[in-house]
Order: sequence, then C-alpha cells, then structure tokens
Amino acid sequence: MRIKKRGLFGILLLALMFVLAACGGGSESTSGGSDSGDKESKNSGGSGLKDTYTVASDTSFVPFEFKENGEYVGFDIDLINAIADEVGFEIKLETTNFDGIIPGLQTGSFDIALAGITITDERKKTVDFSDPYYDAGLRIGVSVDNKDINSIEDLKGKTVATRLGSTSADYIKKNIEGAEASQFEQLDQVYLAVENGSADAVLYDSPNVAYYIQTKGEDSLKMVGELYQAEQYGIAFAKGQDELVSKVNEALATLKENGKYDEIYEKWFGEKPE
Repeated sequence: MRIKKRGLFGILLLALMFVLAACGGGSESTSGGSDSGDKESKNSGGSGLKDTYTVASDTSFVPFEFKENGEYVGFDIDLINAIADEVGFEIKLETTNFDGIIPGLQTGSFDIALAGITITDERKKTVDFSDPYYDAGLRIGVSVDNKDINSIEDLKGKTVATRLGSTSADYIKKNIEGAEASQFEQLDQVYLAVENGSADAVLYDSPNVAYYIQTKGEDSLKMVGELYQAEQYGIAFAKGQDELVSKVNEALATLKENGKYDEIYEKWFGEKPE
C-alpha cells in the first residue's frame, strides 16, 4: 500500500513539473512573436490597421499607372508604395477597368484605390477620400490638321471621346450642348477614336491628354483651348476605415514635407509641383 502511495505521489509531482515547464515555454514564444518586422510592429499596440491592404488601380492611365516591361509603374504606384512604407502596411495590387473601381470599393473587393480619381461630392456619398494629392483639370485634344475646334464652345454638336465612368463624361453631358459623349473603357481607344475620325475630339484629364500627345500621339494630335473644370485627385477608400484614412493623410503630409513627394512628381512629370 505504501508503495502505491509513493508511486502516485511521484506521478503527481512529475505532472506538476511538466505543467510548469509548459507554462514557461509559452511565455518565451509570446515574447519572441512580438519582435517581428518593421511594418507589422508599426501596426501593433492596439492599432486597428491591417498588415496588408488590397489596392485597386486601372493601370492604363499614363503616367499615373500603366504596365511597362511586365511591371506596373507610374506616379500613383510610386506614391502608394511610399505611403505604405510610411504607414507600415503591405500592398496587394489589383487591376480593373476604371468604372469598376468604386463599385469594387463598395462591395469590399478593394480596400484602397487610386487611378487619377477625381474627388466629387457625388463620389463622397459612396467612398471616402484622402486629402487631395494632385491638381488637374480637363483638356481638349484634336487631330493636328483640325482648325475648327479651338475651345469648349466649338464642341457643341460634336462627338467627343472620353473614358467610361469619368468626370469628363459627366461634364460633356451637362455642359456641352448637343455633344455626344462617346465613352470607352480603355484610354487607348479614346485617342484612337479621334485619330481614325470616329470622334471629333477627346476631352479628358489634362495630365493624360498632355502625356499621350507628347508620346504616342505626337504626330497625330494636338491640344487646344484652356484648362477646364479644375479638379483634384484623391486616394479612395471603402467606407468605415477612418483610422486608415487618417494615417494615409499623415503619411502624405510627411512625404510632402520631406521632399519624397516632389521626387516622385519630378520623376514622372519632368518638373517639381508648383
């Protein structure tokens, strides 16, 4: 009987030692797990930010986002990467047609989007925006031999090519009497419509019109008129991400203060912002 009691005592003692050892091992693992990479540590300490966000872009809006040598490049791409580094999160880039960006944010397919998206009161009803990061407007492009169109007034009754779902499409419908807004998903199709004569002119965001005419359309198109309807681009967010919007705005301000924004701007537009 004594042997059995001693045996039972020994078993209980060994079990207690095992439990204490296991508790000590768990404490060491927790300590080691907290010392992770820089981006993860920036988002720790009670922050509601995620480690990775899905970012939507169109990638046919040169020089803001486009594909070159198999990689996505451009002003917007460099900017969002710099912001992500500053805030401390990773990016999963998704591409879609421009008119699918805001619906994608609404359904939760994307967290963030930037593709030269103009900040408007109408869009603010469905998505949130960062502080403005680029000042733009609308410009007219016509064939180099066109002498009839020199201003917005000359577009009355004309067929004007633009991008599907853009603010320029709304502008044509609301402000140019009798004009037909011929809308295309891809920007190359917009300019091709003017080059092949199926549209009289293009009306679209000024930096893209200028860039196309300086590059691919150098011998076929020219810009006419003034800069119309001043616009500002913003980074768009799915609703309900107030902390993320705040952190992105802080990062954007920091990049403008430390010169990184100017560096990215000059890389893609050949000059520093005014």
